[in-house]
Amino acid sequence: MKINSLVVEIDGIDKEILRDLMNDARKPILQIANKIGISGAAIHQRLKKLEQSGVISGSKFTVSNKVLGYNTMAFVGIYLDKASSNPEAVRDLKKIPEVLECHYTTGNWSILIKIICRDNEHLMHLLNTKIQAIDGVSRTETFISLDQQIDRQIQL
Repeated sequence: MKINSLVVEIDGIDKEILRDLMNDARKPILQIANKIGISGAAIHQRLKKLEQSGVISGSKFTVSNKVLGYNTMAFVGIYLDKASSNPEAVRDLKKIPEVLECHYTTGNWSILIKIICRDNEHLMHLLNTKIQAIDGVSRTETFISLDQQIDRQIQL
């Protein structure tokens, strides 16, 4: 692994380790080590370096929204009355558990959020009573996702 200013270059072994763990984060380190032909200790050292350099962070389980009854995903473009309203609007959006992502964007909207709801009625309630009620929000534009067709990380 080489670190050039803010960009980290990883070698083929690091890529192979990461591919295996991105595919199945619970895969035993020794299984990966045997496949690659290096020791488990070497894998642990490489993972520690990758974490310290910021290439990887933490691990997480993926919860199925649909199994929990959340069937409507939407993207909401938020227009703010002025750019200086952004920090307060984001602070208030963080308080809404259904907001999964929040992006400061270029273009027409000031903010783009991704939200998950039980159904369209729940979505309408969130829009009307929580999101559009935030100080500084002048209006919103909502796009309902019919189906997520790609869900991936960067390929190594």
